[in-house]
Amino acid sequence: MSRIAEAFARLRAERRAALVPFVTAGDPSPGHTVAMLRALVAGGADVIELGVPFSDPMADGPTIQRSSERALRAGMGLAGVLDAVSAFRREDSRTPVVLMGYANPIERMGAAAFASRAAQAGVDGVLVVDYPPEESGDWASVLAAAGIDPIFLLSPTSSEARIELVSRLASGYIYYVSLKGVTGAAHIDAADVERMLGRIRARTDVPVGVGFGIRDPQTARAIARFADAVVIGSRIVEEIERADPAQAADRAGALLAQFRAGIDAAAGDRAAA
Repeated sequence: MSRIAEAFARLRAERRAALVPFVTAGDPSPGHTVAMLRALVAGGADVIELGVPFSDPMADGPTIQRSSERALRAGMGLAGVLDAVSAFRREDSRTPVVLMGYANPIERMGAAAFASRAAQAGVDGVLVVDYPPEESGDWASVLAAAGIDPIFLLSPTSSEARIELVSRLASGYIYYVSLKGVTGAAHIDAADVERMLGRIRARTDVPVGVGFGIRDPQTARAIARFADAVVIGSRIVEEIERADPAQAADRAGALLAQFRAGIDAAAGDRAAA
């Protein structure tokens, strides 16, 4: 059983949703990345999404775009991200790490070479925003052969055909984008999200995580009542951006602990459902 599957099985038995923070590798600097991952685990992360910095992150709002710019200026690239995961694995063999990013860095390395190096580093899943599922059968097979979960996005505008396709291709979990727009947007409607998750779950047993627009523990609790995972990204990256680099990891971990408390407070709601 993979680390991601183990995490979701454990949380399912505890009737709790997974807490999945996102940070950009190399932000505030490459040298802080492993400490950042460590702090997120201390703050309650069940799975970590680690962004691969890219110059044109089309699905990301200004906050995460700036984090990529900071990381790129500091010299962080895909090889450095994999090195950071390797270093993290030397002290943490349990917490799943999912790389999230865009096609260009992977295409430059080569899909097969990337999958091999990612597996050796201890990566558990990969989500490539601009690999459409309709064209990703071979990509999913390359990852699966390396023991890595291919993770795909669904959104409020996803057709029934795309939901069906992603349900067949995805493993680990499916990332449901709760809003139309880029990361950091607001005005999430929990009832709409719950209805959409019902449509997805009618086709798959793969866990479904919800991200985009979750900016406070109260909203995280509302989503955790029915989602398998709650993804927190822009709010954590904002905290990193505001902090002195030497304090960024501690501040990110402390903020994440507040979301952990909100999500855990939903355990009773899930048990009663």
